[in-house]
Amino acid sequence: MQINDSTVAVVTGGASGLGKATTRRLVADGAKVIILDLDSSPGADLAAELGRAVTFMPTDVRDQDQVQAAIDVATAQGELRIAVTCAGVGTPGRVVGRNGPHPLDVFRRVVEVNLIGTFNVLRLAAAAMLSNEPRQGDRGVVVMTASIAAYDGQIGQAAYAASKGGVVGLTLSAARDLADKSIRVVTIAPGTFMTPMLAGLPPEATAALEAGVPHPSRLGRPDEFASLVRHVIDNGMLNGEVIRLDGALRMPPR
Repeated sequence: MQINDSTVAVVTGGASGLGKATTRRLVADGAKVIILDLDSSPGADLAAELGRAVTFMPTDVRDQDQVQAAIDVATAQGELRIAVTCAGVGTPGRVVGRNGPHPLDVFRRVVEVNLIGTFNVLRLAAAAMLSNEPRQGDRGVVVMTASIAAYDGQIGQAAYAASKGGVVGLTLSAARDLADKSIRVVTIAPGTFMTPMLAGLPPEATAALEAGVPHPSRLGRPDEFASLVRHVIDNGMLNGEVIRLDGALRMPPR
């Protein structure tokens, strides 16, 4: 599906990391972008930097009213054709640790943000896309973000791996649900990327992570994730698939 000056995209978590790179790429390619991110994020600063093509909507992806308000802003600016879900959290914790069982409220929050928040955006964005006329066969494209932790969950990643595994499991079902509406759904499962979550690590820890990636032996760049998002948008045969973006990395237990 081609991007033109009537194309509008929503990007959750669009003010930092993978989402920020995606926002920049879509704006550079000619789309208008609505950033959905927390009020505490640098979303307003990014919108000011990128200019009139970007609108920042402080949004908790778990809140249907806030997400719907952002979707309404998107459809008022043009044709909502693209939704990219990058918002996520990754609170570590073992099933049973030194202080006892994993806190249930922590597990619940990770699942609510990463899985339920993703589904909330998917369903509301897809509903809005129904009003579009097909363009190169598509009314819209939804790109969700999982993680290789969905397949290679490490020690201490029970909540994160479960939530991202849910996104993986959602992909094909959602793509089949929306196929007769000409809306595609694809998920990207990144490996270790240079995002704010990893940027604060000491150099020796970063070097160890890089050494574990077969090729290229480095952390992924957010612009590489954004490049794959753009390819998914362009390639009409990509649907119902989860694409690992990880340099052939398979995570060890710890």
